[in-house]
Amino acid sequence: MTFEDWVRPHLGAMARLAARLAPHADRDDVVQESLARAWLKRHQYDAARGTPAAWLLAITADQARKAARRFRGTRAEIPDDGVAAEWDARMDVRRAMRQLTGRQRLAVDCYYFAGLSTAETAAVMDCSVGTVKSTLSDARLRLRDLLAVTG
Repeated sequence: MTFEDWVRPHLGAMARLAARLAPHADRDDVVQESLARAWLKRHQYDAARGTPAAWLLAITADQARKAARRFRGTRAEIPDDGVAAEWDARMDVRRAMRQLTGRQRLAVDCYYFAGLSTAETAAVMDCSVGTVKSTLSDARLRLRDLLAVTG
């Protein structure tokens, strides 16, 4: 199997994770950097330690964090096209996500936005499945509090 065939099934998840972790960076650039890094380190992949998806997404998470650090301080543009209510709802979720710990954000991004299993998320986070489940539970409780509708 070629490297291209090996990574192709995971490109969508890599792109989603890159977009979540580095929203101001170019998602495709982050994925390309991740693929270049994976190519250079392909001899280090160990199937006994995790799935190809988890290995590739761990590299993507690392590259996305680097890209996000380069773009700190930039502001997203607020659209002015009549979708204010939808924008407000998305901003509330973004605002709430920013209030989670870094570990909670990574777990939520991997599990809910990149569609990884708890085992794959554990491999990306370099922790146990139980820790992922606990982290996700804590994150859900925190988000529930932060997004509570009053009135």
